[in-house]
Amino acid sequence: MTETAAGGLRAYPFGPVTRLDIDPNLVEICSEQPVLRVRLPFGGDGWLVTRHADVRTVLADPRFSRAAAVGDHVPRTVAVGLPATSMLSMDPPDHTRLRRRVANAFATRRLKKLRPRVEEIVNGLLDTMVSAGGHADLTQALTWPLPITVICEMLGVPKTDHDRFTEWVDGLLMLSDPEQSAAAREQLCGYLADLIARRRTARTEDLLGELVAGEEEEPLGEGELVGLGVSLLSAGQEATANQIGNFVYTLLTRPGLWRRLVDDPVLIPDAVEELSRFIPISATAGFTRIATEDVELGGQIIRAGDAVVAELGMANRDPEVFERPEEIDFGRERVPHVTFGFGIHHCLGAQLARMELNVVLEILVRRLPGLHLAVESDQLAWRTERLVRGVAALPVGW
Repeated sequence: MTETAAGGLRAYPFGPVTRLDIDPNLVEICSEQPVLRVRLPFGGDGWLVTRHADVRTVLADPRFSRAAAVGDHVPRTVAVGLPATSMLSMDPPDHTRLRRRVANAFATRRLKKLRPRVEEIVNGLLDTMVSAGGHADLTQALTWPLPITVICEMLGVPKTDHDRFTEWVDGLLMLSDPEQSAAAREQLCGYLADLIARRRTARTEDLLGELVAGEEEEPLGEGELVGLGVSLLSAGQEATANQIGNFVYTLLTRPGLWRRLVDDPVLIPDAVEELSRFIPISATAGFTRIATEDVELGGQIIRAGDAVVAELGMANRDPEVFERPEEIDFGRERVPHVTFGFGIHHCLGAQLARMELNVVLEILVRRLPGLHLAVESDQLAWRTERLVRGVAALPVGW
């Protein structure tokens, strides 16, 4: 049974986050009430939306505002909301202006040029792992070092500071500790502000250098520049690092799927899309949006001023959109999943994440076809109280 909050509303989340499982209470309740009024963990009441079509509407319809959701009083699923200077907290035209400034860094042609460097990093990390013996923790050897190296090199962060960035991003995305989250954000912002100040006196060819150089044509506020850096770092590190581990865990606990990729690596791009759909990467519903006018959604009237959150993992298992949604099918037609969002806030780094995931799987199946878990799956520890799901350690052998 799920807890009932004050006023008769159900308290969301309905149950604890377990591994990569979708809460069965969530499935049961929302199959009957796909647009449901709930008590959120912080700030009060809101609407929980779970069907694919309704989730896409909330993510893309301008009547659901991110800018209106700034402030500690807003109902939300996380301890600390995003500041107004974050691109993720903006509506057009401010969001459009900032996104345009960084979109070029994630253009397809640029990522193609970056791919050989990502392959080099993965191979280097695996060389170190394999030379140390026949067993390793893949999270420490590969899944965490890769994304932080890639995004820090793109931004121009010195290698000596990569570990500090990992720690700050880790603290930033705590679900239940507002003081730790705020302290991590303050340290990260201070560091990025210093890097930006240096680039104003000595130009560089990295992304931060490009953003500073672009101020000559279109100035940005100091908070906007720093906010861009924070958004890129947190998205480029935490989600991708955890998802690499989640992919490998899922494949190794279903050996038939791993063997299919070993035998037929051409399936890997489709596998990346299907695993992205199937694995609920977020531990809770997404960022709050506020209705700016009355909107009918799933048979419910969302009133102007109401808070709305969307369950992407549930939307990705919607049986009206995905046949046999509980199965992993690499032969599924290109899937319209919402793991990377939808609409104007669709993840800017989605193609970078896809590229890293493809590279990791391609190299792993080629170099380590006998990869396997070194412990029983039920012995694995999982990261808790995080915005993003993931294994705390992934002991493997080969």
